[in-house]
Amino acid sequence: MKERLELLAKEAERAIEAAASDKDALLQLKARYLGRKGEFSGFLKELAALPAEDRKAAGEAINQAKTRLEDAIAILIGGIEGRWKEAALAKERLDVTLPGRTMPLGKRHPVMQVMEEIQEVFFGLGFDIAEGPEIELDSYNFEKLNIPKDHPAREMQDTFYVSSDVLLRTHTSPVQIRVMENKRPPVRVIAPGTVFRRDSDVTHSPMFHQVEGFMVDKGVSFANLKAVLADFLRTFFGRDTGVRFRPSFFPFTEPSAEADIRCVLCKGAGCRVCKGSGWLEILGAGMIHPEVFRSVGYDYEEYSGFAFGLGVERIAMLKYGIDDLRLLFENDLRFLKQF
Repeated sequence: MKERLELLAKEAERAIEAAASDKDALLQLKARYLGRKGEFSGFLKELAALPAEDRKAAGEAINQAKTRLEDAIAILIGGIEGRWKEAALAKERLDVTLPGRTMPLGKRHPVMQVMEEIQEVFFGLGFDIAEGPEIELDSYNFEKLNIPKDHPAREMQDTFYVSSDVLLRTHTSPVQIRVMENKRPPVRVIAPGTVFRRDSDVTHSPMFHQVEGFMVDKGVSFANLKAVLADFLRTFFGRDTGVRFRPSFFPFTEPSAEADIRCVLCKGAGCRVCKGSGWLEILGAGMIHPEVFRSVGYDYEEYSGFAFGLGVERIAMLKYGIDDLRLLFENDLRFLKQF
């Protein structure tokens, strides 16, 4: 065995020396001679046939030969990889004195910024947040809000219909119905979300965002409506903001009103944005109609409440002085980075 072991070791050394510059060839030789099924594994199997007093010496000789070959292969492979690394460093130099690359930080979209600011103000006034489906039933979007199928107010909505009874919601007011169907007064909720109407120009978009809000309890009056909305508008636009309410009409509120703020650009002097009036329409509101209470099972003799709705994009345009609504949806980073 000793002579055969020495012959095999010399054979392996000659083969390794011949492949000294070829990493793949060295790995193949390592598997051929030192692998689990390699040439040297045969000697280990023969140890059992040797006399007990000879096994230790033979085993040590086999392990020494294997270790010598493994070290030789490792040194050669290490040298090859070292030369590769040196060549790569020489070819691709890195100047560590150059400044690092800064990754631009993302920012909240101006519409989302305004949406969050609105929510924070109403949080402070004790309102909760509720959400509802964007694909809505006609009964929730219209009929339970006192807008039957033959009501002329439906023409104001420019609705996207999926079928005769299914549509893309035109306002977030259906959330009001869903909340009141499942919760008894007192209720104080805002419903922010996306709405859809068939309209598109510099001040309108077929998809936009709205915040509906309502409050129902015993003894809620129009004075409460004015106090809550005036406080919201002055908190959002500044404590010195002028606020006024004008009579209006909405099928789901009676009486109804529109709230205006003094023009944030000309401070009431009159300009192109406010069309010379000094005032800007900002939201619609009113006392919840008894028919709406009847549709959700509220006793309108016992409870009263108010509701309001405002367009988030319109408020964003006024807050940031944006003159074209379409800029908010074109995803031009040069524009969005300003906010």
